[in-house]
Amino acid sequence: MDEKRLNELRRYSTVIRRHIIEAVYNAKSGHPGGSLSSADIITVLFFNEMRVDPTNPAWEDRDRFVLSKGHCSPALYGALAEKGFFPAEELLKFRHIDSFLEGHPSMRYVPGVDMSTGSLGQGISAAVGMAIAGKLDKKDYYVYAILGDGEIQEGQVWEALMSASHYKLNNLIAFLDHNHLQIDGNIAEVMSPEPVVDKIRAFGWDVITIDGHDHRQISDAVSEAKKSQDRPTMIIAETIKGKGVSFMENVAGWHGSPPNKEQRDKAIAELDAILAGLEGE
Repeated sequence: MDEKRLNELRRYSTVIRRHIIEAVYNAKSGHPGGSLSSADIITVLFFNEMRVDPTNPAWEDRDRFVLSKGHCSPALYGALAEKGFFPAEELLKFRHIDSFLEGHPSMRYVPGVDMSTGSLGQGISAAVGMAIAGKLDKKDYYVYAILGDGEIQEGQVWEALMSASHYKLNNLIAFLDHNHLQIDGNIAEVMSPEPVVDKIRAFGWDVITIDGHDHRQISDAVSEAKKSQDRPTMIIAETIKGKGVSFMENVAGWHGSPPNKEQRDKAIAELDAILAGLEGE
């Protein structure tokens, strides 16, 4: 991947982060912290890796995407809008009573959403089912999923991981957004899932660890995962909760809190400065 392409992806990530702040601010509710930490992963998937068609969201041969940590819908919605699935103006109606953009993704109402999620632990199980269906139908699509590191405290996640390994789902590529924070604080203090790498490997998955904010590393990890012959792959992305907004970074309190007007203005100013820098490269 050359620098020009990397710069394009960095710009998309920053624009998506801007959408996240505006959406949550206008809704006066939502989850900015984990949305911001997963923005780079979602950017690389939708703008560099996944085979999707905004003009035909239900295309049978498309790659599938499941946001298992469904409360981080602002990041997904931002990517879908930038990709052309719906107008970006709709993001300002996020969580409003007359909007199709609910707090958690709905496959009934939002074009480009492959699975309704929100109940933590269930999304990865749905992704496993999609991957099994792809094998049975002899399709060549990939299924991508993003989990939160607080989410993997759910037992259902481990049942899904066990099933994926058992059925040799090498068409399933999952990301763990490993920002180390959940609503109540550090995951190690709430209910530690560590050692994550060893546990996931023990469940029969290939594991790749990356910097989850490095677009090249994210893309290279996907390429490596596609080489697997008989195993699913978990890409453990080391990330920063609230990434891109200085006062939100590594602060658990921003898990599910909207910014006020002053905070919104400061966040947008910081992101606009990043965009200006990227435009100058």
